[in-house]
Amino acid sequence: MLTFAICATLLCFLAINVPVFVAIGLTAVVFFAGLGDGAFLAMLPHRMYHGTTGFTLLAIPFFILAANLMNVGGTTGRIFAFAKALVGHVPGGLGQVSIMASVIFSGMSGSAVADAAGPGQIEHKAMVDDGYDPVVSASLVAASSCIGPVIPPSIPFVLYGAITGVSVAQLFMAGFLPGIMLAVGMMISLAVLAKKYNYPTSPRMAPWGELWRTFKGAFWALLAPVIIIGGIMSGFFTPTEASVVVSFYALILGLVSKELKPRDLPEILYATIKQATGLLFIMAAANFFGWLVIFKKLPDGIITSLVDMGATQSAVLWIFIAIILIMGCFIDGNAIFMITLPIFIPIISMFAIDPINFGVVMTLLIMIGNLTPPVGMCLFAVDSFAKVGVIAIGKAVWPYLAGILLVTLIVAFVPQIALFLPNLLMGKG
Repeated sequence: MLTFAICATLLCFLAINVPVFVAIGLTAVVFFAGLGDGAFLAMLPHRMYHGTTGFTLLAIPFFILAANLMNVGGTTGRIFAFAKALVGHVPGGLGQVSIMASVIFSGMSGSAVADAAGPGQIEHKAMVDDGYDPVVSASLVAASSCIGPVIPPSIPFVLYGAITGVSVAQLFMAGFLPGIMLAVGMMISLAVLAKKYNYPTSPRMAPWGELWRTFKGAFWALLAPVIIIGGIMSGFFTPTEASVVVSFYALILGLVSKELKPRDLPEILYATIKQATGLLFIMAAANFFGWLVIFKKLPDGIITSLVDMGATQSAVLWIFIAIILIMGCFIDGNAIFMITLPIFIPIISMFAIDPINFGVVMTLLIMIGNLTPPVGMCLFAVDSFAKVGVIAIGKAVWPYLAGILLVTLIVAFVPQIALFLPNLLMGKG
């Protein structure tokens, strides 16, 4: 009953448009005070500070900075040109290019919204100019941007690792195959839709000369994921240090290409600080909320109830999947991590659910939330330049949404897919 009351209060605050970080923190304050534990409110500043000072969390602002530097520095344009030469002739034309560009860009930014707002603008304009319906183009850009946080590096994986203590490097490796599955699934879906609705397609494969020219133009950008993943897996630097390396790398690329000017840096830094601060405020409040959850032993009560009902591992997974899908329609993905993980982690441990695979599944579910109104962040990011309406994009994105859900369910119930690379690299496979 207490769990239900806490969740209902939090949802009520969110329903009346209380800012997410305020809603999370205020819920904890209300229940500490209302249950006669008001003395513990003195710990609020300490818990909020503690929730944002982990070394791993430094990766978040630096990955955001790297994405902003690449968007302004022309890196995304070169990636798009190479992707167009590579797959522009496949049924679906520039739509396939959009997916391929998202796969490449995902190896640098780690953020779905950054992918939607950066390469997404170039992709959308190119598709519309080529004859795509603006709504269809916008839906494809929104869907393909969700590949980014699954293929490493990934801001959601950094968050999950910071909260749970799971190795971020192993999470990065675990996301690789599911991310490729997402991309292949989207490309197949698009090819089927392209033939059915006669989407524009390049009449021929790009000549080898053009392919080589665009590859050379994008080479240094394509090298960034190799540096990041290679450096992490070789032990040369940690995922946090990798975020700093890729930020400097993006800065150098932009300055050398002369598309990034020194006068652009203050605006880029300000935008990065704004984005990172908003996320860290949520984390600070969520840390206090998580303390309430642990202090009141809410997971213990849920575990007892599930055991009494004779719940199985599969049943628990289905319950968690349903909860996150519903929450994803109304709450930002980062907030879902903060709210649910303090409750979920003890339960998945009790039911022998692998925490690395669960992190991948949660990230995939949150990507679905990014595409579902009324709080689909990728829908809003794309509509900010497409101007076709969030609801219209939300309706058109359903074929891709179904594909993401299918991949999510496969990964959830066949954990060997996500765990193959981490186990292989640890000598277990």
